[in-house]
Amino acid sequence: MLKKSFMGGIHPYDGKDLTKDIPIKAVLPKGELVYPLVQHIGAPAVAVVSVGDKVLAGQKIADAGGFVSAPVHATVSGKIKAIEPRRTVTGDLVMSIVVENDNYYEEIEAAPIKPWEQMTAAQILERIRDAGIVGMGGAGFPTFIKMSPREPDKIDYVIANCAECEPYLTSDYRRMLEEPENLIGGLKVLLSLFVNARGILAVEDNKPACIELLRELTKEEPRIIVKELKTKYPQGAERQLIYATTGRLVNSSMLPADVGCIVSNVDTIITVNRAVTRGKAMMYRVVTVTGDAIASPGNFLVRIGTNYRQLIDEAGGFKKEPAKIISGGPMMGFALFDTDVPTTKTTSALLAFSRDEVSEGGPDACINCGKCVETCPGRVLPRKLADYAEQENEQAFLQYNGMECCECGCCSYVCPARRHLTQSIKSMRRLMLERRKKGETK
Repeated sequence: MLKKSFMGGIHPYDGKDLTKDIPIKAVLPKGELVYPLVQHIGAPAVAVVSVGDKVLAGQKIADAGGFVSAPVHATVSGKIKAIEPRRTVTGDLVMSIVVENDNYYEEIEAAPIKPWEQMTAAQILERIRDAGIVGMGGAGFPTFIKMSPREPDKIDYVIANCAECEPYLTSDYRRMLEEPENLIGGLKVLLSLFVNARGILAVEDNKPACIELLRELTKEEPRIIVKELKTKYPQGAERQLIYATTGRLVNSSMLPADVGCIVSNVDTIITVNRAVTRGKAMMYRVVTVTGDAIASPGNFLVRIGTNYRQLIDEAGGFKKEPAKIISGGPMMGFALFDTDVPTTKTTSALLAFSRDEVSEGGPDACINCGKCVETCPGRVLPRKLADYAEQENEQAFLQYNGMECCECGCCSYVCPARRHLTQSIKSMRRLMLERRKKGETK
């Protein structure tokens, strides 16, 4: 059978053998937990607690600060220690709520809820919104908004992004193996919002155990199918995933809903299931802690707000001096200058490497080899776009479709001159998006 894929892409060393066979381990945090009020795209959340207040796990401590926003919930019981700016993985100072953990882990009593099959679409969306769920694949877009397109009857597919194409990450893989019923249950909840849609579980072919298990569990589900994808980075990028599974094209001026698709990742869908069927707020996520500098790599069920340093301790600490530490995957993550930062709703991994290969050589002059063009899944010209970005030539950047870049990093990975192509293009795209918001450009 022909495996689904897209044009371009790369096959980096995936590093998944370090953690793919290690079951998820729950982590109980100690000391203070920090909850930034910006853990999502859109307006910051607004604190609804004061210093000195006693809180319980699952209690709302910040409410949505606008339509595109999301509440934040405590993940431990304790006392509000401070509401002040704290450093995050990006290096920014963000207003945050600090909770001193009392180590009792008392949880708020969930209000009784009726079976989701008896809920209206509006009631399901309200549960998703109140639970503070955002996309856990990296973007952090509030899930209830994504699940509220203008014309829900025109949605043909709800796609579960089970690709997990980023090297080293295995958190979704372990979720699929250990909680397949919750994944399928969450997908069925989302399908109830779109009466004409079918569900697709899109899995790369380097996960045969997941493919077999999910096919067995969905063989009696007429609205859900499993699609086997060719293993290739960035197979899990939203545009590439939609094309690989449906053949439909999405560009930077469109939303997936414009082509009848909704995409959500594994951890998000499982969290939706917990919220709608059990009334639980978004408090946990699975984080892969790995790399050749980590003593005991693994996958950890983490309470949001837990400090990165504790995750390193849970993984046995460093067995080598790390030259680079990354939050997220090696292709699209953030290099950390300090591990004294909190996990958030969008934290997927913590990687520590004994070598910093990116800074070991280059950049040199472009040799016009064309490799960046061959591998680009967005079908743009990375070399030219990077040049225009460095020259701050906005007109040429737009003319050569710079906004179509998905910032996957393929071009930088294959460049023999080791040019920082993605970094230059990404910076230009961020600048132009900010100017669009302010009405300075089209």
